[in-house]
Amino acid sequence: MTKKKAHFLGFIQHGVSSHATGMWRHPKDKVGWDYASPPYWHHLGQTLERGLFDAIFIADELAPYNTYADSSDTTVKYAVQFPTHEPSTIVPVIAGATRNLGIGVTLSTAFEHPYSMSRRLSSLDHLTGGRLAWNIVSSYSKSEWDAYGSTMPDRSLRYERLHDYIDLCKKLWSSWDEGAIVADRVNGVYADPSKVREVNHDGPFFKCRARHFVSPSPQGNPVLWQAGSSDAGRDFAAEHAEAIFAIHPTVERMRAYSDDLNNRLVTRFSRPANSVKLIYGIQVVVAETRAEAEEKYEFIRSLVPKEGSLAMISGQLGVDFSQYDPDQALADIAVPGIQGVKDALVESGSGKTVTIAEAAQTYSLRFSMPALVGTPADIADQLEDFMDRGGADGFMLLATYTPGCFEEFVDLVVPELQRRGRYRSAYTGTTLRDNLRQTD
Repeated sequence: MTKKKAHFLGFIQHGVSSHATGMWRHPKDKVGWDYASPPYWHHLGQTLERGLFDAIFIADELAPYNTYADSSDTTVKYAVQFPTHEPSTIVPVIAGATRNLGIGVTLSTAFEHPYSMSRRLSSLDHLTGGRLAWNIVSSYSKSEWDAYGSTMPDRSLRYERLHDYIDLCKKLWSSWDEGAIVADRVNGVYADPSKVREVNHDGPFFKCRARHFVSPSPQGNPVLWQAGSSDAGRDFAAEHAEAIFAIHPTVERMRAYSDDLNNRLVTRFSRPANSVKLIYGIQVVVAETRAEAEEKYEFIRSLVPKEGSLAMISGQLGVDFSQYDPDQALADIAVPGIQGVKDALVESGSGKTVTIAEAAQTYSLRFSMPALVGTPADIADQLEDFMDRGGADGFMLLATYTPGCFEEFVDLVVPELQRRGRYRSAYTGTTLRDNLRQTD
């Protein structure tokens, strides 16, 4: 039986640090590079393309976390995803330095109308030559709503609003018919109005009467990414997504999620099984020997600031953990934030009680992704297990120090997977969607 080949994405933010808090202190982090300047992004994109990654995945947070002690002071003090620059601005920068690498951008639906969002994404798909993906998020943290002078809406309406949002975007993207552009120089007719249909949308949350202002892009619409973890989130992802990013600490949880998503695809939305790529988060620390890798990982762990980690988890879960005993069990605390994050953290203890402090450090280092620490062969063994037993189609690599962590993966792990026949040897498609569907 032919075994599936892995897909990889590099998970990063447009800022001084990504998700592993405190990495700016690492002696190998961004040595000689300025994260705010194009050469850094050129090099990072070219490194991932050299490793035949499907895409670089740019995460985002719209404002500094301010839940901890009702202030963003701790976030600022310890560089907890701070500062973070706007993600879509670097899409053309990366695209101009690469030919095949996809670029996934996280953009929130909370504060932008679908009409301008669909226009921006179509424009970026043109500029990348059909290599754009959109990670659809709806803003979960109090700090974001405070920054925009708004009150966070009832979470029960979150997916109802998202459905209306995506419905309008899809109507706009599909409103240009084939042959709409005539370009008749003799008669001066550029486009046939009957083939550039006006969208009249009157939904429960959004209204629009307009033609899509951008000609059809190479992919027609960006690849749609989602990270649904709740029941409603999984349904949304199963209905709309082409790829799903999920965080599960064990291979057993990966398998349960894979089975559940494929069941929803088939039974609820009449989509073929395995038609949506399931991409699971991992953090990799690799070295020539296992002892060296473990030493590297322990040093990385030591850089995570304790109070900064509490500020990060407070922002993510919507709970001010400055008001709690850090030794209290996380499972006992109700959270208004992302429930899937809490559930994964609770289970990251492998049966042991996970305290707030432990969960905060885990989350600030690697969310609750599995930490793969060892030699290239060790890493490849675990990745194969996640694919074969867990149902993973690919992996999102959470950054530690950059660009070194990605350079090491490309130089050490990629060749090992290729030797085993578990990774591509070349890109075969011309768009991100093509490469995500590549199986050979």
